Amino acid sequence: MPPNNQFPAQTPAAPVAPIPAVASSGNQAPAPAKPKNPNSTQNSLLLSEIRDNMVIMTDGSFRAVIACKSINFDLMSSSEREGLEYSYQNFLNALNHPIQILVRSQRIDIGPYIDRLIEIRRNQDNMLLNVLMDDYIDYIDMLSQEANIMDKSFFIAVPYYPEGDVNNLLEQGKGFFSKIISKPKNTVTKIDTVAYEKAKTEIKNRVDSVMAGLFQMGIQSIQLGTKELGEMFYNFYNPDTAVREPLTNFEDVTAMFTKKAPDNQPEATT
Repeated sequence: MPPNNQFPAQTPAAPVAPIPAVASSGNQAPAPAKPKNPNSTQNSLLLSEIRDNMVIMTDGSFRAVIACKSINFDLMSSSEREGLEYSYQNFLNALNHPIQILVRSQRIDIGPYIDRLIEIRRNQDNMLLNVLMDDYIDYIDMLSQEANIMDKSFFIAVPYYPEGDVNNLLEQGKGFFSKIISKPKNTVTKIDTVAYEKAKTEIKNRVDSVMAGLFQMGIQSIQLGTKELGEMFYNFYNPDTAVREPLTNFEDVTAMFTKKAPDNQPEATT
């Protein structure tokens, strides 16, 4: 017998596996919340929404994109080159906000062009033209396999930061290690009406200023709309799929996104 007011040492109980909750007719156990995946595609994207010909970023800033046509600088005379260089210099000096110039190279799919030639060749009765078209089709097919036929696209991104361009430049000027050590900031995706209307006006003024400067240099440009912006980002993030599966008309889409259904069930839109 142990002394008074003393108890024998107890060994710790072995861990017991939790009993699974059984749903009864009256009370049903709530399903556990699914943990958020920090490595999801949505978290890796820097854009939050595309609306009114603008891209709303996750940090609360705005972007407008201008598509530009190219000009052949090599075919110009020396005086034309000099005048174009001065015009470009005046264009940059007249800007009171930052811009980003993007040149994108994309491989061209020659398959639809070859299919069209084959269809024309089938409907051709002239034997001489058929022989010439066969040689031309073989030449185009061989050329597309041996060389990458690329197409270049030129864009100018016009940003607008509600907190000011200077504060954003100071934020970008921080060191690499300071950005890694610092705690991540919460993304801003809610914008009030006043700030949104101000952003629309400021973006429009900046886009008009940039397009006017490009027109003085003889460069044709146009601002991308909401549909064109969606197609551009789709082509950027899916370069191979965009060639085989282009986007359909947005007006025919009735759902915001599609959700993969379980096995042996048709896909359902939410």
